[in-house]
Amino acid sequence: MRCCRHGLVPGRFCPPHAGHRRLVATAAAADRRERLTVLVRAAPAESVPLADRVARMREARPGTGIRIFGTVGDPSGPRRDPALGAAAPDAGRDLAGARRPHPRTRSHGAPLMPPAPDAAAYDPYAFPPFAVTVDLAVFTVRAGQLNVLLVERGEDPYRGDWALPGGFVRPGESAGQAARRELAEETGLSHETVHGLHLEQLRTYSDPDRDPRMRVVSVAYTALLPDLPEPRGGGDAAAARWTPRADVSRLAFDHDRILADAVDRIRAKFEYTGLATSFCPAAFTLGELQQVYETVWGVPLDRPNFRRKVLAAPGFVEPAEGPPRRTGGRGKPAALYRAGTAVTLHPPLLRPEGRQP
Repeated sequence: MRCCRHGLVPGRFCPPHAGHRRLVATAAAADRRERLTVLVRAAPAESVPLADRVARMREARPGTGIRIFGTVGDPSGPRRDPALGAAAPDAGRDLAGARRPHPRTRSHGAPLMPPAPDAAAYDPYAFPPFAVTVDLAVFTVRAGQLNVLLVERGEDPYRGDWALPGGFVRPGESAGQAARRELAEETGLSHETVHGLHLEQLRTYSDPDRDPRMRVVSVAYTALLPDLPEPRGGGDAAAARWTPRADVSRLAFDHDRILADAVDRIRAKFEYTGLATSFCPAAFTLGELQQVYETVWGVPLDRPNFRRKVLAAPGFVEPAEGPPRRTGGRGKPAALYRAGTAVTLHPPLLRPEGRQP
């Protein structure tokens, strides 16, 4: 091949320059096109032996490398010929004798895809069984305290111990559906109350030894809502009650870890959402709102700084109509506010550093 600039052979008579790399790439591409790989397909009615057909192709295209991968649809099966070496397997049929396309060919412009696995060869019993459960950490504010919903287990394991409500996911239902069903069964809450709850998926717990019965993977949910009714035990729960978070002792399974993660989640939601206003009356003072934050966060807050941060967040609270209300202590009555329209708080109302519980 000659140089496009000087007309000389690159590397021998022509001095090196940038055009030589393009010449080498062009020459390599042409060489690959000349070394063709041919797949010979033998028709059932073809009377010419396979070796003769290959010889004719080699004579018609001298210098072309022809390799035989196999014959497609050849009724005589694999052929052995001294000129070809070992017999080539019949690539056109599977083990059962049915026709199949060659793995290197495309059909009607379809993308090149690997053959589909045989579903009959899958054995589900070859893998160790495990179960999927749901656990719920539901909170509310009662008598100025953060309360969590607990149930007393009526069955083994951990019979008589307190735990978070939950249970196994049944076939044909999702984890969210199972969470609402278990919450209604074990606490006695009405279906209207349960289906009106906004359950937020917390995380998945999959430690191999978290359940003594078998391998169990649990999907945990959490919710923080006001004005929830008094629960009662049902299903496999002997009893149900609201328990102050500060009074919760050791729980069954790994529910202590789930409860701690859920408390961290709802405390973080108070930082960037207006969820705290739902625990206040329709018209409230900033002092009443501060009490809700101190109850959930578990730390005392500075009154002037809290007031400044609340009023600096657009859409968090809005002035409410009505006369000011005295909330206790000395001083003039406090102004009334109502929940604003903001979904997220910007800037967020962050917990004081160094005072996290």
